[in-house]
Amino acid sequence: MRSFAVHCGRRVLGAAATVLVASAAVYGSLRLMPGDPVLAVSGASRLSPDQIEALRQRYGLDQGVVTGYLDWLGHALRLDLGTSLSFQTEVGTLVSARLGVSGLLIAYAAILALVLGLGTALVSAVRGGLADRIATAAAAVATATPSFVAAIILLAVFAVGLGWFPATGAGSGFADRLWHLTLPAVAMAIAVFGVLARVGHAALRAELDREHVEAARGRGVGGAALIARHVVRNALAPLVTVIGVMVASLFVGTAVVETAFGLDGVGSLLITAVSRRDFPVVQGIALIAVLLFVVVNTVVDLVLPLLDPRTARGVKA
Repeated sequence: MRSFAVHCGRRVLGAAATVLVASAAVYGSLRLMPGDPVLAVSGASRLSPDQIEALRQRYGLDQGVVTGYLDWLGHALRLDLGTSLSFQTEVGTLVSARLGVSGLLIAYAAILALVLGLGTALVSAVRGGLADRIATAAAAVATATPSFVAAIILLAVFAVGLGWFPATGAGSGFADRLWHLTLPAVAMAIAVFGVLARVGHAALRAELDREHVEAARGRGVGGAALIARHVVRNALAPLVTVIGVMVASLFVGTAVVETAFGLDGVGSLLITAVSRRDFPVVQGIALIAVLLFVVVNTVVDLVLPLLDPRTARGVKA
């Protein structure tokens, strides 16, 4: 138990260090971009030099990179991500107002990708033959299809051509919102489905060929019991690792899909903030994305030794 506690402590400290370095990189890269964001947002012709300087001081843009970063980080640790240059609203308020749409979209896409990807991997690995070849081809095509291409095809076919789904908007009410988010969720899930299907197929096939599976068959174990106890369970480690990374990546994928489908989520807010050079909003959303990736990967690292002791490397629960 002590070794596992030490392992957890090291992972948490590593995660904190990763967030610190990544946040510094995000802040520094945005501050080093050419031009003055205050001028880009307000326009130099409408403000006097004193007004421009006052705005730069208000948003901390008159500080050096190091001083400005430490000031921004101190506020971020207090859950204060600053004030938007273009919306004149707190960044936290802007993001929280859009998290409902983005969160439901990410959850919807993740469920679709997990169910279809892992289901396809299991069927193709167990049955083989024609099912395996079809699944492999479908996974390869899905992996190579960017979300914006999938969005265009889905809009053209199912929204404009057939009229089965709405083309824009997030809807109102849970059921109506799910209906509106179906095409965006599918567009986001396609590439993730392809990756999960390919990785899942490889992991399951590797387990099916192991000696302990043959030994279980020799003892009379077969069917669903064999697959669940001796194949899926031992394939969980690589699958959980990939699932964690791919699900976290869906947050970044909302930017393109939400813009294509006219959804008022965090992703479309990021695109708007980048186009307007709204540094506080871009920094806040980038920090949230970094935190999401780090938290998911840390949880995966902590869960893996419990799922598969072979990945512990000396860590004892």
